[in-house]
Amino acid sequence: MKKVHYRTCPLCEATCGLEIHTQNEEVLTIRGDSEDPFSRGYLCPKGYSLKEFHADPDRVKQPMIRRGTEWHVATWKEAFAEIRNQMRPIIEKYGADSVGIYLGNPNVHNLSGQLYNPMLIRAIGTRNRFSASTVDQIPKQLAAEMMFGGDFSIPIPDVDRTDYLLMIGANPLVSNGSLMTAPNMRSRIKALKNRGGRLVVIDPVRTLTAKEANEHHFIRPGTDALFLFALIHSLFEHGWVNPGRLEEHVVGLDEVRALAQDFSPEAVSASCGIPAETIRRMAREIASAPTAAVYGRMGTCTQAFGTMNSWLVDVVNILTGNLDRAGGVMFTKPAAGGNSSGQPGSKRRIRYGRFRSRVRKMPEVLGELPVVCMAEEMEVPGPGQIKAFLTIAGNPALSTPNGNRLQKALEKLEFMVSVDCYLNETTRHANVFLPAPSPLEHSHYDLAFYHLSVRNIGHYSQPVFELASDQLDEWEILLNLATALNEKDLGSDPVKALDDFAVMQMIEKEVKNPNSPIEGREPMGILAQLKAERGPERMLDFLLRVGPYGDHFGSKPDGLNLDVLKANPHGIDLGPLEPRIPEILGTPSGKIELAPDPLVEDVERLRAMLQNSPQNHMVLVGRRNLRSNNSWLHNLEPLVKGDNRCTLWIHPDDAARFGLSNGEHATVASRTGKIEVPVQITNEIMPGVISIPHGWGHNLPGIRLETAKQYAGVNSNIISDELAVDEISGNAVLNGIPVKVEKYQPEMVESVSPLIK
Repeated sequence: MKKVHYRTCPLCEATCGLEIHTQNEEVLTIRGDSEDPFSRGYLCPKGYSLKEFHADPDRVKQPMIRRGTEWHVATWKEAFAEIRNQMRPIIEKYGADSVGIYLGNPNVHNLSGQLYNPMLIRAIGTRNRFSASTVDQIPKQLAAEMMFGGDFSIPIPDVDRTDYLLMIGANPLVSNGSLMTAPNMRSRIKALKNRGGRLVVIDPVRTLTAKEANEHHFIRPGTDALFLFALIHSLFEHGWVNPGRLEEHVVGLDEVRALAQDFSPEAVSASCGIPAETIRRMAREIASAPTAAVYGRMGTCTQAFGTMNSWLVDVVNILTGNLDRAGGVMFTKPAAGGNSSGQPGSKRRIRYGRFRSRVRKMPEVLGELPVVCMAEEMEVPGPGQIKAFLTIAGNPALSTPNGNRLQKALEKLEFMVSVDCYLNETTRHANVFLPAPSPLEHSHYDLAFYHLSVRNIGHYSQPVFELASDQLDEWEILLNLATALNEKDLGSDPVKALDDFAVMQMIEKEVKNPNSPIEGREPMGILAQLKAERGPERMLDFLLRVGPYGDHFGSKPDGLNLDVLKANPHGIDLGPLEPRIPEILGTPSGKIELAPDPLVEDVERLRAMLQNSPQNHMVLVGRRNLRSNNSWLHNLEPLVKGDNRCTLWIHPDDAARFGLSNGEHATVASRTGKIEVPVQITNEIMPGVISIPHGWGHNLPGIRLETAKQYAGVNSNIISDELAVDEISGNAVLNGIPVKVEKYQPEMVESVSPLIK
């Protein structure tokens, strides 16, 4: 029987609407949903590939237990029993911190992961918690936590109404928006230019976005903070500072003025590669435009001053009065899981540095430790050493720095469990593999990304296919894991007990909140009004109903709940972004903290950089492609076929200097290793800079990724350095890595690992 289903794409941040045609258990076609009020029919190649993802024969569908090098199919009961029998003794002998957990990027695209991973983490009780966030975005979240009081209180460019958009280290035409949920950015940029606005891009690579800009400027990787401080210096120097109505909500203005004194455009120009007069002109244009927005992303976060860059981007927005106003940068008002307590000054303490890693003493950030610590925490003996490891939808062996070191550390673990779809470069080390369902087999709601959207949106997706009778939903897998690792006996139906406990915790917290629409209500009465019996739908319904657009359990009969979203399968447009200050502010002071202490202290490190002569060595930056998403979509033929995209981009002047020609191979080396990669000479990259994409290297033994093996590529993270970090957040440095480039010599083959053939 043929059917048509509507849902949002779960593969990136754009949340594009899908129209999925099926017959029985087969996907016939996927196209963009023209009635989706947000994406309006737009869909990138990744969305179409869900058909191949669902049908991929390499996708694991049954639990497996590894004995030696052999994998054996198991029942769910056997798999969870093996986990309990092996991991509980480790915890009992060495303590909770002997278990490490890594959450990969797909967790944030999964409603079950968003709602149930916190419970699993609490059940384990370990401090050794890691995620993909410290590979790419934690500096922005930490800056938001320090400045505004919430890690998801991130100001989002109001791209549909702005007159001037300055993008630094961002490529939304390829990323589809990153910490900025905005489908079809090409059309949004076109509309900006058609209404007379300007797009200016700062990037060491002339990206697809840069090619659409009114102007593009190369910048030396790692010097963005110098450029941003020079903008701020110019704003103060020329009297262009005008915070407007924000002034009464800001503390630290004079301190920022003093900090900027040493960073004049003339002082930074030689280091960053942008002329002083150009910097001053851009400062004037931002200040004088009717509305303007400064947006920095991946390139600004994954460098040695990632948190400082994230901070300074919003300092510029604040100083020019463009924070929290239409056409500037604004705070989304999500329908569920809101990013505000409704009470300015409600937070007692910023979530930073509450504990430190055991070996390198790196500070905790927003409840987790940086991924650069993982290998050493597995290797170094002593109390708190990671003996067992759990990965959920992640491939850190390819996506985190110094992959060779992590691979060796994973081999020495006493026990490892992975929840995933594929037997990949990381999960091949697991002792127990728990298969996650296809994205088309479970419901979906973009709980995280609707906090970061350029419009307020609500869109619930029902499953396209029913789960197979022998497949658990992801939330059930997570609660069974929590049961297996819990020291207590949770009764005859532990999954139900944990699920009931989780939703009751949410209800009891909400009825005690003086700013909640259900303050003082009776918890059991609220629970009785939730229609879903269990699972993420019940929690989502609750979050929607107590949210800003909700029905508030009867007091707003026309308000939002899960049934309303189900009745609107194309989604609901909840309107443009609106001013939210002071409501959004959760800092201890109840103000915008313009000069947080850790960032002020870090300026001395930046001054030292300014005093040093610009370096002449080659530096490496990453690169994204619209048909790729880190390491986890490379087994789908429609997304990897065609010309090799895992190449080394190098400027013609540098290629001539190293004697390189198009198509031949070069070796690229750093402190941590050496790789061999084919050369692609292009004017689209700044002299002195090379670029290799992230997430490749599918040529290791033991993986079951037949298509990915054919397009293996090379793992650029063999030459990224786990010792190079943003000192505040601990985020990995993936842009601006010092490297040595040479023409490949065949006799060097044994020292090169891994190779591209």
